Amino acid sequence: MSHSTKCAACKSLRRRCCKDCVLAPYFPPTNPQRFSRVHKVFGASNITKMLEQLPLHLRAVAADCMSFEASSRVEDPVYGSVGIISQLQEQIIKAESELAKTKSEIAFHNAQQLQQQQNESSSCKIEELHDTDEATTNSTVKPVSSKNSK
Repeated sequence: MSHSTKCAACKSLRRRCCKDCVLAPYFPPTNPQRFSRVHKVFGASNITKMLEQLPLHLRAVAADCMSFEASSRVEDPVYGSVGIISQLQEQIIKAESELAKTKSEIAFHNAQQLQQQQNESSSCKIEELHDTDEATTNSTVKPVSSKNSK
């Protein structure tokens, strides 16, 4: 960082922002509230230690996670993000239950429809058998005419 523009962390801590400031990329001067929330929950030295222990490619994600956790703690000091996670898990369980119920209803209706089709099919076969029985009975039994008997 240049000497004219301090990052939000250095500005908040009232210290000089050096070129290799670990906090500068993740707490820009345009968003001082972000560092303020994270600082209240984790403390400046813990934030610095956590970020320094991580490889560079994971630091932005870690800063985002700390910011989310800090915001959650401000909204819900007792549970923080765990409260949100619990609510989401409850919603998942409820949705899975509804999905299972809906699938069972669909299976029931499909079975009912299949049974109805089978009943209709078997009644059609019975009618066809009945019709063919009548046709064979009528063709084998010939009425005796009066001309043949004389």
